[in-house]
Amino acid sequence: MQYRCSLNLFLSICFCIIWQNTFAQSKKIEVKNANTLEADNRVPGAQRLIGNVIFEHEGTLLYCDSAYLFDATNKMQAFSNVKIIGDSTTITGNTANYDGTSKIADIIGNVKMVDPSTILTTNALTYDLNNKIASYTTGGKIIGRKNKNELTSIIGQYKSTLKTLFFRQDVVLKNPDYTMKSDTLQYNTANETAYFFGPTTIVSKENTIFCKLGYYNTKSDISQFEKNARIVSKNQSIDANQIYYDRNAGIGKARKNVVISDTTEKLILTGNKADYFEKEDKIILTDSAAMQKEMNGDTLFLHGDTLRSFIDTVTEKRILYAYYKVKFFKKDFQGAADSLIYSEIDSTIRLFGKPILWNEVNQLTADTVYIQMANNEIEKLFLNKAAFIVSQEDSLHFNQLKGKKITGYFYKSELKKIDIRGNGESIYFAADDDSAYIGVNKAVCTDMLIYLDSNEVQSITFIAQPVATLYPVNEIPWQELQLKGFKWFGDKRPKRKEDIFYWKEEPIKPIKSKRNSP
Repeated sequence: MQYRCSLNLFLSICFCIIWQNTFAQSKKIEVKNANTLEADNRVPGAQRLIGNVIFEHEGTLLYCDSAYLFDATNKMQAFSNVKIIGDSTTITGNTANYDGTSKIADIIGNVKMVDPSTILTTNALTYDLNNKIASYTTGGKIIGRKNKNELTSIIGQYKSTLKTLFFRQDVVLKNPDYTMKSDTLQYNTANETAYFFGPTTIVSKENTIFCKLGYYNTKSDISQFEKNARIVSKNQSIDANQIYYDRNAGIGKARKNVVISDTTEKLILTGNKADYFEKEDKIILTDSAAMQKEMNGDTLFLHGDTLRSFIDTVTEKRILYAYYKVKFFKKDFQGAADSLIYSEIDSTIRLFGKPILWNEVNQLTADTVYIQMANNEIEKLFLNKAAFIVSQEDSLHFNQLKGKKITGYFYKSELKKIDIRGNGESIYFAADDDSAYIGVNKAVCTDMLIYLDSNEVQSITFIAQPVATLYPVNEIPWQELQLKGFKWFGDKRPKRKEDIFYWKEEPIKPIKSKRNSP
């Protein structure tokens, strides 16, 4: 029992010492001026001060028309024309409650706080003089004194020593060039940068930006957006995991899961790394780069190591470059090449570097290939130098056409006519109505004209002294079954859109029949 009493006494003494030290560290609120000082029986423990009232507390001055001072608790209440001046900050309002121990002031009514960088207005403000922190919970507005940025929110906090403002709920930042809306925002007045957390929208004349995380430097107009980041302009949008954007330079850098959509051209570009040059309307896309383009109810899928798209300044038409390991897929048309150029100026696709095309049963190759489009459909096909067209009859037999230059004519994406000019050669397997082979027609002629229907040869016209031989299928030497330069690239042909990302370096070797091998 004696031990318990001693312990209680010890704790009481400790509490008194701690309380006395804490209170002692807080200086008393001092009265510097007042026209009248009197006691007020209506407010116990209070002194009433009236007229030109001035208080001072640890270097901070407080002005008002009238006040109550509670000397025992080191607190006060100020009324009418309240002004608090401390360091480089001035706060005005209708009324204020100030605690000299905690050094916290609650200012109410027409509150205005001014420091060298900002002007804050609100209906109610709590200001921690000790930590230089101002906060409000009933709505407020902050205007930058240098850049005239205007920021409003329901909840706000300003740490003047750190030059940092925090805002939540209905945050709106207005700038002469754009308006930013966010759920949660942090703004640094020193570097004039806004950091946003939560759904954010930035609207300007040039574009609209969406994201859930990022920053925007209001001075340099440099920004970075993350988490469902999106930039939408007049006819184009860019989506990515991360977007870096320099508004003044008009340069954007998108990284990971990039999707660029063009509603006018019905075009979609995808990849993991994209650089966008707004003023030139140029895009460079790499890392799993791909293009999707709507074409009369179907979609063309194209891949290359690098895709580069820009607007020709003279014609204002778009040009697309795809280079290194280019491959594309469309239900009725596929292709592969080292590089490709598509120009809206003449609606022509140009393929370079061992180009290969497949249309239905036909394989088409040449040194260079030009595809002329009309109304999003193939109209003409130009095979230049070492031109070759092959169609497979079965695992051993291939129809073949060869010449210096071959022009193919299409109707509704179906090859209808083939015009061969220069050193024309052909191998064609003729069959009866039961699909039984009649023979093999091998011909050499300067020029040839072939008409097709449903990918079947209807007629062949030989021009300028042709030499043609019809062999029985079982009597022709296997060496004669293939024209010089024949190659079959069936393993390279994309069978579905996902195949455009797969590339085989070496073609399958020419097939040799065992039937007549020596």
